[in-house]
Amino acid sequence: MNPFQGKVAVVTGAGGGIGRELALGLARRGARLALADVHDAPLAETAELVRGLGAEAHTARVDVAERSAVEAFADEVAGVFGVVHQVYNNAGIAGAGGTVLESDWAVYDRVLSVNLYGVIHGTKAFLPHLIASGDGHVVNVSSLNGIMAQAELSAYCASKFAVRGFTETLRGEMLLAGHRVRVTVVHPGGVRTGIASAALEEARRAGAEVTPEQEARVRLYNEKLLKMPAARAAEIILTGVARGRSRILVGGDARLVDALVRLLPTRYPSLAARFSARLTRTRTRTPVRA
Repeated sequence: MNPFQGKVAVVTGAGGGIGRELALGLARRGARLALADVHDAPLAETAELVRGLGAEAHTARVDVAERSAVEAFADEVAGVFGVVHQVYNNAGIAGAGGTVLESDWAVYDRVLSVNLYGVIHGTKAFLPHLIASGDGHVVNVSSLNGIMAQAELSAYCASKFAVRGFTETLRGEMLLAGHRVRVTVVHPGGVRTGIASAALEEARRAGAEVTPEQEARVRLYNEKLLKMPAARAAEIILTGVARGRSRILVGGDARLVDALVRLLPTRYPSLAARFSARLTRTRTRTPVRA
């Protein structure tokens, strides 16, 4: 049985990366789609690809950090389709790297408003429609950094840990209330998307100084850590959703980190710090080839 055929599925952050691949995967499985992104052109490209697969797609430019915009989007989707079955709260940003001492308040405000409040806004706005459908599913995208904290990513880690806690709380509430709404938290590892590079570009647009260390860190992530194709990540997520899994680990690195944190809950921060330092030294020692 295809749990996606004919279902109305909402995807935020659908303009690229995992969001676009989720939209394409859902389209291939027969879903009807409501797609949102803060950037018009990439969103339009995703919609064109989805429609090329024969799927129905409704689009809207939405900044998930704006509660009223998400609420209006939910009403709009319900009006267009008459029902909503699934919501994939995928939109997220990395934010600028830096220590807690160095990080500006604006970094925390923006990262938490998108990564955490974007998930809360999407969940609360669509949840009544999911309950009414009698066959709802909330899928909230956290991160490997929702399992393991990492130095110089305090805003991002805080947001992704919070997404995990929020989602697991919601799951308990749906079970207690007897609502037919499944709830899933997703922890992707290193997926090949533009999230790290986009963080630098956003910082530059905001007029912030981007240091050589931050640029090197992004190159390190893109070259050594963000390896899994977004299409493969989306496939793993949709397979997990189809199987009704409450927790989906995406990639061997996510599974390794999950095991490490379970086995060594007090020691993993020092191990993670050594690993980060080793990667940085490897990067600085690698000769640059023209």
